[in-house]
Amino acid sequence: MEDTIADRRFSIDRATLIRHLREVLPVQALLAEEEEMRPYDCDGLTAFRQLPLLVALPEDEAQAQAVLKVCHQLQVPVVPRGAATGLSGGATPHPDGVLVSLAKLKRIIRVDPLSRTAVVQPGVRNLAVSEAAAPFGLYYAPDPSSQIACTIGGNVAENAGGVHCLKYGLTVHNVMRVRGLTIEGEIVEFGNAALDAAGYDLLALLNGSEGLLAMITEVTVKLTPKPELAQVVIASFDDVRKAGDAVASIIAAGIIPAGLEMMDKKAIHAVEPYVNAGYDMDAEAILLCESDGTPEEVAEEIGRMTAVLERSGAAGIRVSQNEAERLKFWAGRKAAFPAVGRLTPDYLCMDGTIPRKRLAEMLEAIAALSGKYALRCANVFHAGDGNLHPLIMYDANQPGELDRAAAFGSEILELSVRFGGTITGEHGVGIEKILLMAEQFTEAEIGAFHRLKAAFDEHGLLNPGKGVPTLARCREYTQARAGTASPSPRL
Repeated sequence: MEDTIADRRFSIDRATLIRHLREVLPVQALLAEEEEMRPYDCDGLTAFRQLPLLVALPEDEAQAQAVLKVCHQLQVPVVPRGAATGLSGGATPHPDGVLVSLAKLKRIIRVDPLSRTAVVQPGVRNLAVSEAAAPFGLYYAPDPSSQIACTIGGNVAENAGGVHCLKYGLTVHNVMRVRGLTIEGEIVEFGNAALDAAGYDLLALLNGSEGLLAMITEVTVKLTPKPELAQVVIASFDDVRKAGDAVASIIAAGIIPAGLEMMDKKAIHAVEPYVNAGYDMDAEAILLCESDGTPEEVAEEIGRMTAVLERSGAAGIRVSQNEAERLKFWAGRKAAFPAVGRLTPDYLCMDGTIPRKRLAEMLEAIAALSGKYALRCANVFHAGDGNLHPLIMYDANQPGELDRAAAFGSEILELSVRFGGTITGEHGVGIEKILLMAEQFTEAEIGAFHRLKAAFDEHGLLNPGKGVPTLARCREYTQARAGTASPSPRL
C-alpha cells in the first residue's frame, strides 16, 4: 500500500499516446505544445503548477470515454478538470498524465419544473442552472462564491458549499443522480430519481471524491422554489468574540437562517472600498444573517434573530429594506476573495471546519498565529456551519513567505481537528491538505480509503497524488510535525 498512487511515476511513451488519442479525438481536441498547455498548469491554488503530458478536450461523453479507454490501455494517469476554480489543487495536472477538460460538455439537457430537477452536463456553470430554472420560479441552492464560473461537475467532485448551504445543504444534499465513466471507460450511474435506494449510498460517496473514483459526465440536481421574500440582517460587533458567540447563540435559539456569514475587520476593510456594500468600517466583525420564506415567516425570524444579536452585544443592526439592498449586502461577502487579492500579491485560502461554539476561540488563535508568522490574515466564514476561510496574505517573490504561509495554514487546520472539526468543509483535500489527512485519520482509516479507491480504480490512474496520502507520506508528516513546523504541500 505504501508505494501507491501519490508518489508513483509512470513510464509513458508520449508519441504512442499521442497517436492513439488522435485516432479518437478531433485534431483541435488534443493539445500537445507547451504554449497550448500552459493555461492548464494549475487550478485556483496557483502556488503549485505542473504542466501535464497532454491536454484532451472531448466534445461529448463518447469522446471522453474513448480517451479513458486509451489511457487505461496504456496505463496513463488521467486528471479530470472543470472550470479550475478549485482552491486545493485537485485539478493540478500530473506530469506523466493527460489532463481531460470537460469544459465543452456544457449542455443543460432539461429542466423539469414538475419534479423540480434539472439534468445537466458537467461543464454547465453553477449560476447557469439557476438562470435556466428562473422562469419556473425555481433555482439551484448551493451557491459558491465562484458560482458565476464554477461548474456542476467540479461542484460534485469537491462537494461545494456556499453562503446558503446552512439551510439548503451542500452539493451532496442537492444531487439526485450522477452519470460518469470509470477509468476503464465503463458508463456508471449513481443514484436515481427516487428519494431513496437500496444498498450502499454510492452517490454520496461520489460527491467530494475529487475525481479519484470516476469522471462525471452528467448530473441530475434538485431545484428549490424561490422564496416569496428574503431579507438580510447585518450586525456589527466591536469584538470578534462577541460575534463568534452570537453565531452559536442564533443556532442554539433554534433559528436556521438561510445564510449566516461572518467577516472580520481585515476582510471588511478589503471588501468595502471594492464593492461599497455599506459595511461598518469601524466594526471588528460583522455578521450577515438572511431569512427567507413567506413575509410572515421572514418577519417572525428577523425579529427573533435581532433579539439574539442585541443580547449578544451587537453595536449596530440593520435590515435590508428591498431586494437591491439585500443583494448589495451579499455582494460584499461574495467579493471577499477578489477584494483581498487587490491587497496582496498572493494569498492562501484555507478551509477548515470547527464546532460553532469555538469560532471565537479560533479567531483569537488565528490572530496569534498571524503574529507568529508575520503574515496578515483576513477571515471570512460560513459561520453558521463553522466553515472557516482564513485568507493568508503573502508575497511569493519574497524568499520563505510561501513556506511560512503554508505552515500558518497547516496550524489552522491542525487546530480545527483538535477543536473537534475537520481539515476541509467544501474545498476538498487535493494536494494542499494531503499530508494533513494524517492529522485527522489513523493509518487504518487511510488504508481503508486506499482499498475503496482500488475498488474503483485498481491501478490508481484517476487523479493520482490527490486526496488520500500514502501511508509512507503519513509517517513523513508525523515525523516532521514531531520535529519542526508542519511540512508544506508538495507535488
